[in-house]
Amino acid sequence: MQNQLSEDILKLLKDPNTLIPVITQEASTGEVLMLAYMNTEALSISIKTGQATYWSRSRNELWVKGATSGNTQLIHAIWLDCDGDAILLKVEQNGVACHTGDKSCFHQNIK
Repeated sequence: MQNQLSEDILKLLKDPNTLIPVITQEASTGEVLMLAYMNTEALSISIKTGQATYWSRSRNELWVKGATSGNTQLIHAIWLDCDGDAILLKVEQNGVACHTGDKSCFHQNIK
């Protein structure tokens, strides 16, 4: 199993321009907080520092969650999905996750 995981991660990291969808979840409650993207550099920094670091598609730059707002995400676990093309981050959210001021970006019920 460990070899397969390493191979899947290596596939993800082959192309530094690939954006990987990341679902971020509160580790203690399971609440889904947000969806963001990582590239190779963001994933590497996240693994090294334990702080959630994403790729901002709108600003076209790395984005350390909470660097300006103080609403940081301390990573508890990083999971790779079964196809090896999406990541689940389990974090300790300090403050709110959404730029609107809501705890979760998923606060608009449509049904």
